Amino acid sequence: MASEDKQPDSVSSVLKVFGILQALGEEESIGVTELSQRVLMPKSTVYRFLNTMKTLGYVAQEGDSEKYNLTLKLFELGARALQNVDLIKFADVQMRELSEQTHETIHLGAFEEDSIVYIHKIDSLYNLRMYSRIGRRNPLYSTAIGKVLLAWRDEQEVRDILKPVEFKAHTANTIMDVDTLVQDLVKVKGQGYAEDNEEMEIGLRCIAVPVFDRFGFVVAGLSISFPVVRFDEQRLSHYIAMLHQAARKISEQLGYHDYPF
Repeated sequence: MASEDKQPDSVSSVLKVFGILQALGEEESIGVTELSQRVLMPKSTVYRFLNTMKTLGYVAQEGDSEKYNLTLKLFELGARALQNVDLIKFADVQMRELSEQTHETIHLGAFEEDSIVYIHKIDSLYNLRMYSRIGRRNPLYSTAIGKVLLAWRDEQEVRDILKPVEFKAHTANTIMDVDTLVQDLVKVKGQGYAEDNEEMEIGLRCIAVPVFDRFGFVVAGLSISFPVVRFDEQRLSHYIAMLHQAARKISEQLGYHDYPF
C-alpha cells in the first residue's frame, strides 16, 4: 500500500522535471523567478529541481547569476537514440542475410551502464534455439557481445565500468575476475572477435564482432549464437568472416570506412 501511496508523488515529480526542462529549452537562459512563474511552481521547488539537474549535468548556471540554461547532455541522449534507430535499420538487412546463411540466432547488442542490452535480434529457424528478447540485459564479462564492447576501451575504463559488478559463475567456464577478463580482452581486440564458449549458459556457444560508428568507437556487437550440438569448430573462421563482412557494411553505413578486419 505504501508504494501505491508514493506513486502519485513520483509521477508529479517527473512531470515537474519535464516542465522545467521544456521551459529551459524555450529560452537561451532564464532566472528562477521567471522560470517558477512559467511552470507555476514555488521558487523553492524550482530551485531544488534545478540544483539536482545541475548536479546531474543537464543544467548549467551562468557564473554566480541566477540564470540557468540547458547543457548539451540532453542533445547527446537524443543523438544516441537517433544513432540506435539508424544502427538497427542498417543492421537489420545484414542480420537477415546472416540468418539466411546460418539459420541461427543473430543478435545486435549495445552497452548500457554495466551490462549489454539486446537492441535487435533475428530468431533461429531451428526449434532448438537460444532464448532471448529485445531489451534483455546480460553481463558484459560472460557474453561475446559484452567482450567486444569492452575490448576497444582503455583498461582503466574497463576496470571502472566493472568495479561495481559482482562476477557470478553462470557456468564452470565463466570468467570470475576482472584481471582474467582484461587479459582475454587483449586477445579479443587482436583477433577481432570474441567468444562465449558456454560461459553464460551450458550448451550455448556465441561469436561476436564489433560495429564501429563514424568516430571509430565500438557502438555495438553483432553475434551468432549456436547450440553446441550444431556448432562446427572447423567452420569457425567462416562464421567470423561472415560476421566481419556484415559488421563492416553496417559500420560503413554509420560513416566508418576503416573497418580493421
